[in-house]
Formats: sequence, structure tokens, C-alpha cells
Amino acid sequence: MFGALIHRKPARPFGQDEVAFESTSFSLTTAVPRPAERRSDDRLPAMLRVAKLTGDGGEQLIRIRNMSAGGLMAEHGQTLEIDDVVSLEIGTQKIPSVVVWKRDGTCGIKFDQNVDLGELLAGRKPRHGFRQRPPRLEVSCKASLRIGKTYYTVAVHDMSLGGMKVEPIEEYCLGKPVVVVVESLRPIKGEVRWFSDRKAGIVFDQPLSFEELAEWVGKRLEMASLKASITKS
Repeated sequence: MFGALIHRKPARPFGQDEVAFESTSFSLTTAVPRPAERRSDDRLPAMLRVAKLTGDGGEQLIRIRNMSAGGLMAEHGQTLEIDDVVSLEIGTQKIPSVVVWKRDGTCGIKFDQNVDLGELLAGRKPRHGFRQRPPRLEVSCKASLRIGKTYYTVAVHDMSLGGMKVEPIEEYCLGKPVVVVVESLRPIKGEVRWFSDRKAGIVFDQPLSFEELAEWVGKRLEMASLKASITKS
């Protein structure tokens, strides 16, 4: 579950070159983007993009730097190997793919079939009054919620950069501001946006950074590995 986001120190830490990650570049070619490449072809408008990658090791978030109809270049948290078969969740699409190159914490991923970038980008346009939901990672942990003067201990089912799903919780909490405290993660302010059958969705006031979520999951994996080694000994 957490194996796909083990925290490793890449040659260049995530977010160090902020200018390079202000947006994702989209190319109209079908070639898989490579590092430091110079293109003379037309480009689609740039936008920031984080996607979910699922492979044999589980799930992880990746930050896409360049993307074409045939593949993409991205930064990742877990080590990926050339020829790894993966699935990418980008917007509402799930794209079967394969890793074709890797270098210094970045990798090139080739789609099994070319994608229609126009359709992909159109599907990501936010509708009026609709907030695009970031990719979610399945997690299993406890959290403490403070709503007014009341504290709840809840189970977390999934988490993204922008929010989480928890249970159990009461319906009166719907629409209320909340402070979420999860072990090894800073307190997060948010709001209960939906409620159903004692489950609730919390949207964070300020999204987590890519680095925060990757580091948090990495710490949980390290703790789980330590507990497992102690049990065996």
C-alpha cells in the first residue's frame, strides 16, 4: 500500500528548481520527452500536473514535467526500473504504459497507445462551480479531527494533495471547519465538504505540497519496516 512512495533522496530534491515545475509542457509530437531536450515544434498551453502511477510496487504520485501524445517525463519518489509496466491515472483517464528511461530521479514513460491531448486537456477543464479532484492514494491510518470544541478519532481511507476521506463522523459536521492531525504530518486546516453513511470528505484550505505527502508516506513505510524487523527478531 505504502511501498510505492518510499522516501528517497534524489540527486536533485523535489521542488528545488521551482521555475522548472511551475507548469507542465505539452508537445504535439508522439516522442517520449527526454531531459534537456530542445523542441522547435508547436506546444499546447502549459499547466501544472500531478498524476498517480500504479505498478508492481503499489501507488505513488508523480509530477509531470513534459508530456506528448506518446509519453511523458516525470519526477517520482520510488525507484522505477526500465521496462516496468505501469498504469497512469491522468484526470479521468487510466493509461497503460511502460518505463523506457530513467535519470537522477526522473523517468520517461511511453504510453501503450498514443493519446488525444486535446481530449485529455478538455477533460481537465474545470466546470463552473466544480473543483477538480487531485489523484488519491489509498491509505490506512488514524487521524484526530477537531471540529469546534469536539475531537474525533477517525480512520483515513484515502488522501490526496487536496483532501482526504474519513470515517466515522456525524452529519452535523457537514460544512464545518476542521483541523486534521495525522501522525508525522503537520496539522491541516480544512472543511467537511460531503457526508454519507458516517463517511466524510475533507477538503484542505491549502493543498499539501508534493514533497510533504511523499515524505509522510515514506516515514510510515520506514516505521512499518522497522516494526516488521523487530517482530521477526
